[in-house]
Amino acid sequence: MSERKVLQKYYPPDFDPAALGRRRGPKQSGPKVQTVRLMAPFAMRCTSCGEYIYKGRKFNSRKETPPDEKYLGIQIFRFYIRCTRCSAEIIFRTDPKIHDYTMVKGAVRNHEPWRNREAEEESTDERLDRLAREEAEEAGEEEKNAMAELEAKNEDAKREMAAADALDEIRQRNARIHRSEKEGMDFADTIVRAEDEERERLEAEDEAAAKAAFAARRAQVEIDEVPGHLEATNGASSSSAPIPGSDEALMPPPPAPAAVVKTPVEGAAATAPTFKRVVKKKKDHSAMLGIKKKPSLV
Repeated sequence: MSERKVLQKYYPPDFDPAALGRRRGPKQSGPKVQTVRLMAPFAMRCTSCGEYIYKGRKFNSRKETPPDEKYLGIQIFRFYIRCTRCSAEIIFRTDPKIHDYTMVKGAVRNHEPWRNREAEEESTDERLDRLAREEAEEAGEEEKNAMAELEAKNEDAKREMAAADALDEIRQRNARIHRSEKEGMDFADTIVRAEDEERERLEAEDEAAAKAAFAARRAQVEIDEVPGHLEATNGASSSSAPIPGSDEALMPPPPAPAAVVKTPVEGAAATAPTFKRVVKKKKDHSAMLGIKKKPSLV
């Protein structure tokens, strides 16, 4: 029976350690390759058989890390897959410049996304110059907008102060109303009464001004009418006076007309319009039919 825990191993008498060879082989020359499981990053079509491969299809691919392919210090990886129909090799790689994948060989993308070609074609120095220029423009705009921002801040501060004053006034008014309610007096009625008195005073002033204007106008009209009346009276008296030496002057004056006394008309009261309601007497239909009613006792 062998022991469960091996404390030492058996070495035969003819064991020669120098006769053992090296088990670790030489290091792999070339790019590092490893097998990974991935999904298709975009929909593609195989150029060999025309098979469509949708986005998200899983493959056992070979991932290659070429040491000489880098973009601004970022490593670029290549992936090798095979078509599901004809087993043709399809190669695509990462592209850190556009933050996407790029097809290398064996297939084409179904839909090419829109990209700014001018920005892609510019070099690193051109990009750095453009970024520096944009930063300078932004700094200049910030300096120009400093005064506008200051004015806007002042306006905001004024608006906040006005709102705070209005809020304080409302709080003081509410405190006065609350205090008056405790004392037994309705402060709200007092405020309303003062407003009513002010409105009545204004209405009385307007009415007095209107009366004064109408009185002045009436006096002016009376003054204008008096001279015309006097002239008409003088003209009538002069025209009715007799001319001396004429027949009218020799004739005696006509007798005075007798006074006419108006007597009231008897039917005037009857013909005068009245708005009193006249109650018509009801017809006794039962008497017309020969039916006699007993008089009511009440």
